[in-house]
Amino acid sequence: MNIDVPLQFMPLAHGTNPLTAVAPEMILGMHCLGLCTAANTHTPPTQQVSLPILGQAADALHEIWHVADACQAGQFESIAFRRTDAVLFGTISIDEASLHVAEGASSLLAAAESAYRQIFALLAAEGFPHLWRTWNYLPAIHAEECGLERYRQFNIGRHQAFGAFERPVDSSPAACALGVDNGPLSIAFIAGRRPSTRIENPRQVSAFAYPSQYGPRSPTFTRAATVANGDGEILFISGTASIVGHETQHHGDVAAQTRETVANLAALLEQANLKRAAQHYTLQDLIYRVYIRHASDYAQVRDTLESLVGNDIQVLYVQAEVCRRDLLVEIEAVAFKPLKGMLS
Repeated sequence: MNIDVPLQFMPLAHGTNPLTAVAPEMILGMHCLGLCTAANTHTPPTQQVSLPILGQAADALHEIWHVADACQAGQFESIAFRRTDAVLFGTISIDEASLHVAEGASSLLAAAESAYRQIFALLAAEGFPHLWRTWNYLPAIHAEECGLERYRQFNIGRHQAFGAFERPVDSSPAACALGVDNGPLSIAFIAGRRPSTRIENPRQVSAFAYPSQYGPRSPTFTRAATVANGDGEILFISGTASIVGHETQHHGDVAAQTRETVANLAALLEQANLKRAAQHYTLQDLIYRVYIRHASDYAQVRDTLESLVGNDIQVLYVQAEVCRRDLLVEIEAVAFKPLKGMLS
């Protein structure tokens, strides 16, 4: 068994066929954002998310996770997945209308719990105990359902699945959770044989330790994580926003929220670099995905981010509902570094 096969990431603009950019058998999985055509059974597992792309002519964009060896494909209940000896990528979509829930019960809570129960069962069956990263997209994130905001219902369902599989919330993966206009609950995830090293932000209360004002169950994710990746390392940064402690900062000011978000990203990089003697992660190393609540704020967010980080960064801007109503922007990121320069 080779658990050192490195994982790579490639963003592709509209008009580029992902199946010709990378040998199809070496594609572990993909995200498609924007106006995506329907997937077929011959393509790798693909998370399709209908989020408008901002600032470019492309109406759809693929992001590819790929490896140097051929992948094995599989299906487990509602999950499509591919795996190598080292890493597994999967996607699951659940249409809430297809679920039979009791009267007065939340369909999103049931969908979230079902999805994560399936994910954990798959990882146990395939021998990948460590969930590294998840991407969660849910419709009508701020609507009220059964007397509680749907995002909070999602958090309850996710938390219940963690509890059912005896997974502690302080060992949760890096993650994001965004709202879309319609469609199913959509989750993509990456898991590995090796554990990740979880990173928290000293400027913020850990999400899994939020007070009860944010719902009966806290969000189940860690702020960032690093994982060994062949001769290198991957840094996953969760969806990050203008939060200090546990409170939203700069209400109604999208530029100030962007600056605060970048300050939080910098704090996470500082924590990630504590074990590095050299080859430090910098803001310029990150591959960014930026979620903006209002499309009209795109130029202001772009200009603010570029003024802080540079105008030659790899970045994708999309419009999405951020998990709190008072948050106007959220940024997630990934980066790759060699392992040399690590402290023993």
